[in-house]
Amino acid sequence: MSFSSPLLTDLVRRVPPPARPTGGQGDWAAVEASLGTRLPSDFKALVATYGRGEFCDVIGLCTPFGEDNPVRLTADLLEDYGSSREMFPERYPYPLFPEPGGLIAWGLTDAGHHLCWLTVGEPDSWPVVVWSRDDDHEEYDCCATDFIEGWVSGRIVSEVMPDDEGLAPWFDAAREEVHVYVPLSEGPLPYPERLRILREALAPTVDRGSFHSAYGDSRQDHFATVETGWRLTYETAYGHQIRVAFPPGDSERARRAVLGAVAAMGCEVLGANTVHGVAAWGPTPSHPGTRG
Repeated sequence: MSFSSPLLTDLVRRVPPPARPTGGQGDWAAVEASLGTRLPSDFKALVATYGRGEFCDVIGLCTPFGEDNPVRLTADLLEDYGSSREMFPERYPYPLFPEPGGLIAWGLTDAGHHLCWLTVGEPDSWPVVVWSRDDDHEEYDCCATDFIEGWVSGRIVSEVMPDDEGLAPWFDAAREEVHVYVPLSEGPLPYPERLRILREALAPTVDRGSFHSAYGDSRQDHFATVETGWRLTYETAYGHQIRVAFPPGDSERARRAVLGAVAAMGCEVLGANTVHGVAAWGPTPSHPGTRG
């Protein structure tokens, strides 16, 4: 299936792919020989277009290329779950590849669900099976590309997967990132005003979802910057803080932008913790009153 196919064209229109896909190209003949089966043509085009990464922070593609790929396309469900099936056969209504018609996982969700092909018939006609961690199964008569487009558009509704909450869907290409947590003092302004100032300082931005507790005592707001692709969470759910993820090359630029926004919000930095990547942030020279 080529890039110009209606299915992939619809998905690209709805979810813009990265300019430089991570691990999108390689030797498919070698991959198929290693797996012991041909693969659907739509999936090859999907990988070439998007590469390794996640749709809406939920669906991660299992791709075959890249030496440092932690979500590699394999056919090891029988190896991983064969012993469990022997003890609980009622939980496994489908065979597992390389058994005839067995499941092969082409995607994983953030909740640990497997998105699989049911390898019955020709590869381009393989249906999709969603296999949840609770051993629930859903079968869809469509290919991987059609399933993703249907899920992000709301045309396909799964009982075991979340919907996109009406947000504009997105794709995050796999990349090396620095994750920094920036704890903040409360400041004089109300939360909505602080959020507005933060997003205006980093504009343009796009929504990535939000959470408000039933009691109104905590919330999270997720968004991303359009031009740089930084991902941010502003929250009070786990303390008043900003969480930001960005490529290592953007470290100083992100530091200055976020700390500048913090000053405009009327808050002070109480410290900073780097989950992985560069050292913790200190005060930026342009805002000497901000504590690091």
